[in-house]
Amino acid sequence: MLLAVLLSSCSIKTRIKRADKKYEIGEYYDAAVIYKQVYPRINAKKERALKAHVAFNQGECYRILNNTRAAGCYAQAIRFKYPDSIAYFRQAQVLSYQGKYKDAEKAYEAYLASYPSDAAALAGLKACREVGEWKKQMSRYKVGPSKEFNQKRSSNFAPAFIGTDGDALMFTSNRQENSSKKKLKRPSPVTGAQTFRIYSARRNAAGAWEDIQLPEGLYDDGEESEKSDNDSTSQANAGTAEIGVCSFTADGKTMYFTFSRPANGQDLGAKIFTSTRASGQWTAPQEVVLFRDSSITVGHPAVSANGDTLIFVSDAPGGFGGKDLWMAEQDGAEWGNVQNLGPLVNTSEDELFPCYRADGRLYFASNGHAGYGGLDLFVAERDTLAAQSDSLTGPIAFAVRNMGQPFNSNGDDFGITFVGSSENGFFSSNRGQRKGLDQIYSFYLPEMVFTLQGAVTDQNGAPIADAMLRIVGDDGTNSRLNVRRDGTYKVKLNRDVRYAVLAAARAHLNQTARLNTLGLQDSRAYTQDFTLAPVSKPVQMDNVFYEYGKWNLTPESETGLQTLVKLLNDNPNITIELSAHTDMRGDSVFNVTLSQKRAQAVVDYLVEHGIERERLTPVGYGKQRPVVADKALHDRYKFIPVEQVLDEPFILALPEDKQEICNQINRRTEFKVLKTTYKLY
Repeated sequence: MLLAVLLSSCSIKTRIKRADKKYEIGEYYDAAVIYKQVYPRINAKKERALKAHVAFNQGECYRILNNTRAAGCYAQAIRFKYPDSIAYFRQAQVLSYQGKYKDAEKAYEAYLASYPSDAAALAGLKACREVGEWKKQMSRYKVGPSKEFNQKRSSNFAPAFIGTDGDALMFTSNRQENSSKKKLKRPSPVTGAQTFRIYSARRNAAGAWEDIQLPEGLYDDGEESEKSDNDSTSQANAGTAEIGVCSFTADGKTMYFTFSRPANGQDLGAKIFTSTRASGQWTAPQEVVLFRDSSITVGHPAVSANGDTLIFVSDAPGGFGGKDLWMAEQDGAEWGNVQNLGPLVNTSEDELFPCYRADGRLYFASNGHAGYGGLDLFVAERDTLAAQSDSLTGPIAFAVRNMGQPFNSNGDDFGITFVGSSENGFFSSNRGQRKGLDQIYSFYLPEMVFTLQGAVTDQNGAPIADAMLRIVGDDGTNSRLNVRRDGTYKVKLNRDVRYAVLAAARAHLNQTARLNTLGLQDSRAYTQDFTLAPVSKPVQMDNVFYEYGKWNLTPESETGLQTLVKLLNDNPNITIELSAHTDMRGDSVFNVTLSQKRAQAVVDYLVEHGIERERLTPVGYGKQRPVVADKALHDRYKFIPVEQVLDEPFILALPEDKQEICNQINRRTEFKVLKTTYKLY
């Protein structure tokens, strides 16, 4: 029995050692399988440190593979006193990835108790505390899954347009090819899934994507033959080559891509290769040498439009931790001046999947900057790239910002590409994917459209078909627009402009409106209706009220009075008679006196607000001029005939409730135009 226990213990440690080796060379799927098998067989009391080690490494494998069980593994590592507080940091990362920000916040705080100045942890803690506010700030971009590229039970990511016209692209996928003679007999030891390859697609005349296939030339040399056991730790040349994450020059003729192949028990690491297109096929790939030390891993190339600058990912010495973004410049047939992009871009965690646009903006994914969880998409503005310091560790003037929603989520968001200089394209995300599979999403930025629309009517709401608008903007706009026959209009406006709009019609007073499109971040439709007062007949002023039995204006009259102030300012050459009227009740002399004082109160208000007194004539008519009903009044009150005078005999013949309606109609304040040539000559 003792011998059996000893052999069992040796067997467990041997398997852990084998799993550790797989973990070191990046075969996370195979390593996780072994860790999972041996973990329950480790005695927690006698070998607590070993149990913590296995739990942590298993968590690392699951984290890298986007497996939700990672958080539980880190919790076990913490439970069994894993000696490094990094377990709290990794636990916080995966909890953020799961959208459990409150729990992640506690884990970050636990880690920061040991490492209070860790920038990545501080960024993570900041994100957990602020993500609620971030989610309220949605940008104008529209995002949706691209079903034409995504295949069930496979990951599809890192799309890249071939050239600038947007009609062809390549992307990375581990989909199973039904017709392929090179099917894997065993999944990849890295991911546990099919090997990653590059696929190409083209847009047809109807705009639909089709012909998704392996690009000719890259897979025709037998280099992709697969082995049965697919195990790089077996000391046999059994590694599986993987190709993916590509980039193209603006002319679409030169491609750079990542090539990775473990072999003979060694981690050969990823390399960058290049190929050119000739006669519809890609030439035999050639390695791009960026470091003299061939053991340094490089990948995720992003080439500039003219092909003279290469942004790439590497964990080369001299970085800031994890995988960093680096830059190299073409020097003849070689690449030189290799330098790290500095601490404002790179963090102690990973910066991956760069996209280098022709205007100099650099897009990339990071899990070290403050984000929503997992990898987030970030952008560094162009002028920062021109300000590189000779020292790799010196200050570099990068301005990096999170792209926010809808690009970023609590999952992994990465691998963006744009159609030429437009704000349309594709990116990758595993948001909402239970198994963490990556999918390709499309995005576009809708054009910002600003419009002004409305109707021009008379006081009764009838359209004025011959009305005209004059639109003047501080950008030089000066246009005229005739309304439609129904009085409506619609006109397009420019962004960041102040506008003045004048509505005019024959035999009517003018009316103006002001608006602006300054600082708008989204499309907007303005509605501005114009109601033009006639020149030839009295116009009733709505919303002018007096205290009962007095001539004092009430506060509720402010809106109606300001409307009249504006009308007089819009029509500076008119003079008006301002009249007040009472109903039939009360003494005639008293009513005239009361209405005169009410008319004078309105005139006094207008003068206080800048209207010249000589333009205003107050008149109190008392009950001498009852309303003569027009069609609009009849449409509102069917019991009042058109052309009916609302005099005392008519009102007294009505029921009491209708009498009160007529009395209210007669109690009014009106104005009518006397002259249209004031100070005109």
